[in-house]
Amino acid sequence: METKQNTTAVNLCDFEPLAQAILPKPVFDHLNGGAEDENTLRENRGAFQRIQLLPRVLKDVIRCDLSTTVMGQPLAMPVVLAPVACHRLFHPEGELAVARAASEAGLVLTVSTGASFSLEEFASAGPGLRWFQLYAFQDRGITRALVERAEAAGYRAICLTVDSPVSGRRERDLRNGFIRPKHFIDKMLVDLGFKDVPRDMNEEQLQAFVGKALAVALTWDYLEWLRSLTRLPFLLKGILSEADASLAASHGVEGIVVSNHGGRQLDGTPAPIDVLPKIAEAVDGRCEILLDGGVRRGTDVLKALALGAKAVMIGRPYIWGLAVDGQAGVAQVLEVLREEFRIAMALAGCANVREIGKELIFRR
Repeated sequence: METKQNTTAVNLCDFEPLAQAILPKPVFDHLNGGAEDENTLRENRGAFQRIQLLPRVLKDVIRCDLSTTVMGQPLAMPVVLAPVACHRLFHPEGELAVARAASEAGLVLTVSTGASFSLEEFASAGPGLRWFQLYAFQDRGITRALVERAEAAGYRAICLTVDSPVSGRRERDLRNGFIRPKHFIDKMLVDLGFKDVPRDMNEEQLQAFVGKALAVALTWDYLEWLRSLTRLPFLLKGILSEADASLAASHGVEGIVVSNHGGRQLDGTPAPIDVLPKIAEAVDGRCEILLDGGVRRGTDVLKALALGAKAVMIGRPYIWGLAVDGQAGVAQVLEVLREEFRIAMALAGCANVREIGKELIFRR
């Protein structure tokens, strides 16, 4: 597909005000907002900006190879599209437009449990690498069926979100009275396999129903049960503690995502990039590490890889692109990030991702 270039957007953050001008205020705030005072939301960016790089020179960087493998799967660059619920809030084509852009860019889309389309609708939408982001449900039958359906539909990994025993207090949503429209929630529940949901419930009642359905004691024992259901590799998304990272590796998970849920859960937690080096030490190569939170620049990708990540996840930026111009907008976001990362690698003296190491990080 030929990408229609938006000449007013030359970096990822340029897409933010363009999306804001298009989306209704409650929807934009729902996407961009964080928990409570949003200190963690701001820190996710501030932490990257405090890290400095120490480039090497006189290296042959005429042709930089951005490709890598994550969870044994080839990627055109070390970037994965993070799970974001209900893309149709932001564009009529929703996740299908994102999936096409990700496929053409040679990247993985992580499909949310709260997606606008069913697992099977994605599978029939065309080629592409897809992971399934899983929220565990109180009804183990629902959870089991989702894992089995993901494997049958060709998804390549299960990304279990582990930092959401309850939902964070998102004050922008509270002030705006934001709740997903009833027809979106109705379809999601049907797609997830819930039967006999009363049709006369309003949005607030449906939201309460979903909250109750998600009230599950997610423990290491529960994880072992989940892993017994499938041959697919598992990633745990929402790790910030060295102890939890080490436990995850000891339990045999194939990957972890160092993440604070984009600042939307517990306000006051550190930025993922700040805890990444210690987590990399604790894991010591026993599983792959991804980083999610605050990535807006190619230099951010470079910094994350230098500090121990195999790849990064991005969320809000590709949704901004989706809101602005559908599939073409997502494609432009990914192309801008790819070009920034290519330039950052060349200027740092790295001809391929294997040459990106901690010696690139300057410490005062």
